[in-house]
Amino acid sequence: MAIDLFADLEPRVKPAGHEMGQDLSTLSLHELDERIALLEREIGRLREARAAKEDSRAAASAIFNLRS
Repeated sequence: MAIDLFADLEPRVKPAGHEMGQDLSTLSLHELDERIALLEREIGRLREARAAKEDSRAAASAIFNLRS
């Protein structure tokens, strides 16, 4: 088995976004804060999409309930 003596000299490529379950031990405090902010924005976006679907579902339900 060959050992790469220059492995530590090569820059580490970090993913652009966050991958669920990824190793966090290599991230700096700043990078962790950026990931937290990214995920909080994504949670907000998911909540908005969920609320819009609830509104749409409620409107459809109201229409169909009026016909009955």
